[in-house]
Amino acid sequence: MQDDDLSEIKIDDQKIIDNKELNIFEALVPVVILMGLLAYNIFFANGEMFGGYSNQYILLIGGFVAFIGGLLNKVTPLVMVKEIWENLKSVFIPIMILLLVGALAGTWLISGVIPAMVYYGLQVLSPEIFLPASVIIAAVISIATGSSWTTSATVGIALVGIGTALGINPGMIAGAVISGAYFGDKMSPLSDTTNLAPAMAGTDLFTHIRYMSYTTVPTIIVTLIVFGIISVSIEPTGNADISSLLTSIGNTFNITPWLFLVPTVVIVLIVLKTKPLVALASGVILAAVFAVIFQPEALKNLSDSSFSAISNSILTDTAIATDNEKLNDLFSSGGMKGMLWTIFLIVCAMVFGGIMDGIGALARITKALLSVATTVFGLFASTVISCLGLNTIASDQYLAIVIPGKMFKKAFKDKGLAPENLSRTLEDAGTVTSVLIPWNTCGAYQSGVLGVGVGEYFMYAVFNWLSPFTTLLFAAFRIKIKMLREK
Repeated sequence: MQDDDLSEIKIDDQKIIDNKELNIFEALVPVVILMGLLAYNIFFANGEMFGGYSNQYILLIGGFVAFIGGLLNKVTPLVMVKEIWENLKSVFIPIMILLLVGALAGTWLISGVIPAMVYYGLQVLSPEIFLPASVIIAAVISIATGSSWTTSATVGIALVGIGTALGINPGMIAGAVISGAYFGDKMSPLSDTTNLAPAMAGTDLFTHIRYMSYTTVPTIIVTLIVFGIISVSIEPTGNADISSLLTSIGNTFNITPWLFLVPTVVIVLIVLKTKPLVALASGVILAAVFAVIFQPEALKNLSDSSFSAISNSILTDTAIATDNEKLNDLFSSGGMKGMLWTIFLIVCAMVFGGIMDGIGALARITKALLSVATTVFGLFASTVISCLGLNTIASDQYLAIVIPGKMFKKAFKDKGLAPENLSRTLEDAGTVTSVLIPWNTCGAYQSGVLGVGVGEYFMYAVFNWLSPFTTLLFAAFRIKIKMLREK
């Protein structure tokens, strides 16, 4: 899902710290405090409990409580600091990707790439089919690239722009994009999480994908039906204004199909397994060149120097004025600077998750869930809860796959269940739900890139929150539950 290479995950090196001194109640204290403060911040403080960086401070407070708990349970500060460092190292590449995505958004704006996508998209994607079409487009790109992150950073940004111009709720658009992107991410053999889940469970990649399709395909069909119903029930406000929008875009930018070479090159590089940082950097450089070639007037309006205009688009805020107020809001970018809030959130989440792992709280909570899984359905339910909990507590989708994968592997085998049952559940509950947690690396990334808060798209990310229910439904009715041997 993230654009790291699978080799960088170091599956065999993953350590799960178990602290026998720590009981389940002590392990849950930091979690309860964290969730309580976050709930108060959302429902009573309008997200401003500690100012604009409230979530970051709350995560650090939770980490401090966990740190004190660790000291009281004979965990040395060095152990906790080491785990924090390991967590921070694991998000170095995602942070670099976020910075490059900020630069990408800025250069794609001034080069005319995003305006061209909006210009042609307005003519092709009508409001009546826009949301289901967005799901399908995002799914196709994600299957091809194996990355929901790349999908959001390319076609996702464009689809949000087009839909916003049509007057469609940005939360709906982001939910459609994320639903399609995570479906494609799950089903692509190029995806790192799709390789990680079977490795943890003890099955092979293509058995995992084939078995996963039993729950994934019905879920995406339901998702498409839901978005189809939403599409016919909403009344977009941008319908009659399309011609004036097209005129405004044409007056401000030099629109040409040649601009599509930039996103095409990025997607092709990703498909060819080029390093994500190289692919995104190539997109930034190519867009800068195209800005000089195709948009000299736009650059001149931004600054006396083309180099200065391009540098500002990469590093800081850029806004291109048009004669249409709706487009003025759309054609603005924060560059790398616009990604700093998201990066700080990820760093603070890694601090909290690292301390929780270092004191043994993550292992203790997972073991408690495993101990109550006395039935087959209970085992599936415990795995789902464990994945959801780790996405919330550890703020990292990899840990939400690795820890339950290691903890529950033997339990599935003891129940006579084939390993693909576990790998499918890890994906249905771990991979896709990570984007629903605001401080998880995936939730922070998607909201930062698409410019839509997790709270705004949560209910519309139908595929993501429906997937855990689908896997539990299959478990409850013993649908496609493969056994190791015939009973």
